[in-house]
Amino acid sequence: VLVLLVLGIRPAIVVTLVIPVVLLMTVFGALIMGYSIDRVSLFALIFSIGILVDDAIVVVENIYRRWLIKGETDTATAVDAVREVGNPTIIATFTVVAALLPMGFVSGLMGPYMEPIPALGSVAMVVSLFAAFAFTPWLAMALKPSLATLAKAAKREHASEEKMDRLYRRFLVPLIDNRLLGWMFLGGLVVAFFASCLLFYTTSVPVKMLPFDNKPEYSVVLDMPEGTALGVTANQLRVMTEKVRETPEVVAIQTYAGTAKPFDFNGMVRHYYLRDKPWQGEIQVQLIDKHQRKRSSHQIAAEARETLTPLARAAGARITIVEMPPGPPVLQAVVAEIYGPDDQTRRQVATDMTRMFEQVETLADVDNYMQQPYKVLKFEVDAQKAVRRGISVDTVIQNLSMAMGGFKAGDVKRGTLLEPTYIVIQTPLGVRSQISRLSDLPIASPDGNTVPLAELGWFVEIPQDPIVYHQDLRPVEYVVGDAVGRLGAPIYPMMTMEDKLKGYTTPDGVTMSGHYTGPPPDNGQSGFEWGGEWTVTYETFRDMGIAFGVALIVIYMLVVGAFGNFVTPAVIMAPIPLTLLGIVPGHWIMGAEFTATSMIGFIALAGIIVRNSILLVDFSVEEVEKGIEVKEAVLRACKARTRPIVITALALVAGSSVILTDPIFQGMAVSLLFGVLVSTVLTLVVIPLGCVSAGAYLKRF
Repeated sequence: VLVLLVLGIRPAIVVTLVIPVVLLMTVFGALIMGYSIDRVSLFALIFSIGILVDDAIVVVENIYRRWLIKGETDTATAVDAVREVGNPTIIATFTVVAALLPMGFVSGLMGPYMEPIPALGSVAMVVSLFAAFAFTPWLAMALKPSLATLAKAAKREHASEEKMDRLYRRFLVPLIDNRLLGWMFLGGLVVAFFASCLLFYTTSVPVKMLPFDNKPEYSVVLDMPEGTALGVTANQLRVMTEKVRETPEVVAIQTYAGTAKPFDFNGMVRHYYLRDKPWQGEIQVQLIDKHQRKRSSHQIAAEARETLTPLARAAGARITIVEMPPGPPVLQAVVAEIYGPDDQTRRQVATDMTRMFEQVETLADVDNYMQQPYKVLKFEVDAQKAVRRGISVDTVIQNLSMAMGGFKAGDVKRGTLLEPTYIVIQTPLGVRSQISRLSDLPIASPDGNTVPLAELGWFVEIPQDPIVYHQDLRPVEYVVGDAVGRLGAPIYPMMTMEDKLKGYTTPDGVTMSGHYTGPPPDNGQSGFEWGGEWTVTYETFRDMGIAFGVALIVIYMLVVGAFGNFVTPAVIMAPIPLTLLGIVPGHWIMGAEFTATSMIGFIALAGIIVRNSILLVDFSVEEVEKGIEVKEAVLRACKARTRPIVITALALVAGSSVILTDPIFQGMAVSLLFGVLVSTVLTLVVIPLGCVSAGAYLKRF
């Protein structure tokens, strides 16, 4: 529809037919490279649609422009029109590939997750280049317009070009001729750039790894005080379940007391599958389909946190609201990994930091992995009595273990099930929960008689040994929390915690400060490392920053090779920072967080903007080589190249708008949509001014 409105029915058919050809070839490339068609790879194809039509639009638009100039739809003119835009189109396409490809080498958990976007995007660009040179000219010749249509289009084209020429001369000539106005314009751009970046500092645009997704479920993890009986845990779960049932979006609830729920993503990441103590429970909540409710699963889960936390605190328990993560898994959003010289110091520091975590308004579900002291029952065998009756200690242990349910008598293999069903013998809960009745457990002796368990020993209470966690062979304690509120990224509560730690000294006399890029180097004194979502965020944005730097270097090398000097490429790449003038305010307008997918859009946009700059500069160079004055050549380039540049920009807007409502890829859509709109307008001003300033280098050496 876009090309139809601007160029007419035949160019629209040509460009539209190119899209499925390129997409099918890209899917074939995905097959060769071993990518499956999943959510991310599909978004890579959607992302590519806005870019892959660029080559076809530029080629078909130039063919029609040359036909209009000559007044004849001959093959020689079409071939020369393709030649005219051939070199800049090739260089421009490879600049987009150069911007995308380095993102495929992002390390950590995020790399494989986002890898299909740069890989399939690059394939789509290369295939679209081939289609633009081989398929598009042939199809344009097969569907070439009549001379009457050309004449009508020529009249309309001439009128629009004259309007465009008057607009550029009215706006650009004063900036070119008046140095004061030019410097004021440059200063305005610099001020606007830093004002946009200021939105990050003021948290008007929050930064986050990935936004919350809209899932059909969430969980409530309950931790009662250590040593709590199973029945008390089950009753508390029942009380909380009745509260959850009041939520209108809830359709199903399942509780688990003293056992883990079926293995899922969070069970693997956060080790919930190991929860088997009587004081541990979980509520699995199922929601109606996201299309049938107005609130997102995150909003519903946040409401559940507010209503259930008071109930848990009244029972002396802690809860954690667990949502299915949209991307790379982490132990918890905010994690402090505490190291120290001995167990006592580590535990004291962890206790103090837990208290400080609870004082941070943007942190919820604060907890630590330390086990509170509690006692367990141990049966001590009277070895002398057992030997006199001919009963071994091992026999006593096996019988008691069997009564408590810790003995597997065998297994049953059912059909095609991979895991067997074990046969477990145990006494009823009502019997084994009473020591007096458990003491009557009969133990068989070699002579065929039975002896009560109480005759062979006695039950004693002993303190349970605390759990000692290790990471990289170093003992560690974990303090965790979940970032909540508008600033849902972990970096914001982490910065608040850093302020609170300034007046804190550990028992071994160390002033605490978090390590952001690795564990504390000295194991002989207290220290901690920020982990959780921050680790993935740091690794991802670090690697993407490196990828962006590599992309800029490769793009610069490509453009240097095309124009034969080092100044013109600098002019061409000047608009890259200007994309932030659209990207950052765009996130602010949409109320969106700047995420990893936003960064992908920013990097990809660098290649796209350079592509538009190359089309302008290449045309200007050709005019200068014909003997035209630099200022006039630049104005002619703007008049001739504005239409294909605007069409390709609007095509990218159309391609990115369809993913604007997706929670995960909204950041990429906002970056592409707002970034290309603002930067395209500024490019049509900045590039001509830059070409005039670097007029001596506006030629191929």
